[in-house]
Amino acid sequence: MLKVDEPGAIERAAQMLREHKLVAFPTDTVYGLGALAFSADDVAALYRAKERPPERAIAVLIAEPSMVDLVADHIPRVARRLMDRFWPGALTLIVPKRLDVPDAVSGGPTVGVRVPALETTRRLLAETGPLAVTSANRSGQPSPRSAEEVMLQLEGRIHAMLDGGVTDGVPSTVVDCSRTPPAIVRPGPITEEQLRVVTRLA
Repeated sequence: MLKVDEPGAIERAAQMLREHKLVAFPTDTVYGLGALAFSADDVAALYRAKERPPERAIAVLIAEPSMVDLVADHIPRVARRLMDRFWPGALTLIVPKRLDVPDAVSGGPTVGVRVPALETTRRLLAETGPLAVTSANRSGQPSPRSAEEVMLQLEGRIHAMLDGGVTDGVPSTVVDCSRTPPAIVRPGPITEEQLRVVTRLA
């Protein structure tokens, strides 16, 4: 297990991800399990580790808002406004995906994208590029808030664990910006009232 405050720990975790391994790490919401977003094989391994149904799309985390164009295309203006207001933060936006994003990440025409608020996570993402990330639990089980909770569910199924202490434990708000008007598809830390400051939601 790697500790985020150990010298070189984040760099070692990033190297393992670049070597097509699965790594769990803290975010500003819950612990996530990540794989290189543009490697269909890595994403498939992530699904197997979690026993996640293949029809359930996986969000992509990026280090900064300017990286959104690596995974999304024809981004609606309202999504750009939400990015400007709430990124980095606990808001996942569903937007049209680029054609080179593997179907293993999302089999449809859209992809969920987020810039996490936790600096540790953004440092990791700056080293790896976009990661397909989902909560570091077995499918259907509680989302983990600590490295210990991750290992109780995924020990032997992942290659590395980056321990950053206890997270807030509330998954991000998800807003579908491919619809007009956009709509909340999963409530979370960013409320409907906060979102309405920027846009009207269904």
